[in-house]
Amino acid sequence: MAKHSFMGGIHPYDGKELSKDRPIVDILPGKELVYPLSQHIGAPAKPIVAKGDTVLRGQMIAEAGGFVSAPIYASVSGKVTAIEPRRIVTGDMVMSIVIANDNKYEEVEYEETEDVSSLSKEVIIEKIRNAGVVGMGGAGFPTHVKLSPKEPDKIDYCIANCAECEPYLTSDYRRMVEEPEKLIEGLKIILSLFDNAKGILAVEDNKSDCIETLKKLTKDEPRILVKTLRTKYPQGSERQLIFATTKRAINCDMLPADAGCIVDNVDTIVAIYNAVRFGKPLMERIVTVTGDCIRKPQNFRVNIGMLYSELIGEAGGLRYDPVKIVSGGPMMGFGLIDVNVPTTKTASALLCLARDEVSEVEPSACINCGLCAQVCPGRVVPKILSDMAEHGDEEGFLKKEGMECCECGCCSYICPAKRHLTQNIKSMRKTILAKRKRK
Repeated sequence: MAKHSFMGGIHPYDGKELSKDRPIVDILPGKELVYPLSQHIGAPAKPIVAKGDTVLRGQMIAEAGGFVSAPIYASVSGKVTAIEPRRIVTGDMVMSIVIANDNKYEEVEYEETEDVSSLSKEVIIEKIRNAGVVGMGGAGFPTHVKLSPKEPDKIDYCIANCAECEPYLTSDYRRMVEEPEKLIEGLKIILSLFDNAKGILAVEDNKSDCIETLKKLTKDEPRILVKTLRTKYPQGSERQLIFATTKRAINCDMLPADAGCIVDNVDTIVAIYNAVRFGKPLMERIVTVTGDCIRKPQNFRVNIGMLYSELIGEAGGLRYDPVKIVSGGPMMGFGLIDVNVPTTKTASALLCLARDEVSEVEPSACINCGLCAQVCPGRVVPKILSDMAEHGDEEGFLKKEGMECCECGCCSYICPAKRHLTQNIKSMRKTILAKRKRK
């Protein structure tokens, strides 16, 4: 069996055995839910409710703030108690809508579509936009924008990112095991927007059961292929996934559409299916709660707006106090300073670890081993970029293709001197992007 891949990458301990065999469990939130207005790339959503309003589950509470934006929906019924700044996973204070849960879960009526094939492309895009669907793999890019490229006839591939290469995360795996039909139907909806495209279900070879199931379910679908990827981090990164499955390369100045590709992750594609087929907005997602400090690692179907602290309780609580708590995976997640922050559309996991291996080791001088360059999927030299970042050399950083870094963390992971390569490069990239935005 051919295994598709890319140059570079690493093989960290994946920790997936802690939760991969635990079926998805539906849980209910506590007394209060918090909905940050910035849950996506682009303009924040604008509140359309006021303090004191009563809302239903599935009711829009904030409308899109522009074309590159997305509306937000209540995931419970209850009363709006505040519209105020609240802390989010990054530590920032973000304007948020706070709803007191009445525990009745009274819901709006949705407009179902029995025959999705009867819908025009424009109607499908509009349903996805109205449902507030964004990329749920981490970036949070509004999906209706991604599915509206300037030249749709030039899209050759619609890729379902089923790699889930980030260590510890198993939410996409459980979706593929338990609800593969929703994934396939969602991919077929995406394909209906692009007449010349083929669909690719790109799955790492450590999920052989999913590969077998998806191949069986698509054997009579001529436009859909299942491609087996070599298990390696960051196989699920957009650029690496596109190259592994199509041999097409993109750089930091290109969008996937420039290479004739559309890429969406598993949960996003299921959200597309729910929006178009059942008229349901995005108000829940699957979250992996795991780590050696968690008593019962688990995958939960979570009402967006629930607090991370509640997820820990649903997973049996903590075996002992964690040294490190991460929203997302260990490679690209955010370290949390407080678990009383809300889950959002992009909340993929909560990871509680007994050790913080990064802070345990003091960085030392570079030994010029070249390992960072060997594993870099962006084919740059992280050691040089990190040095330039530390010295504020923006011009040199750009000349050495520093913007091609995807911030995957491979270089920091492999560095025997434990230098903070990714962190330095990320800071410089952030500075440069902020200056470009101001201009």
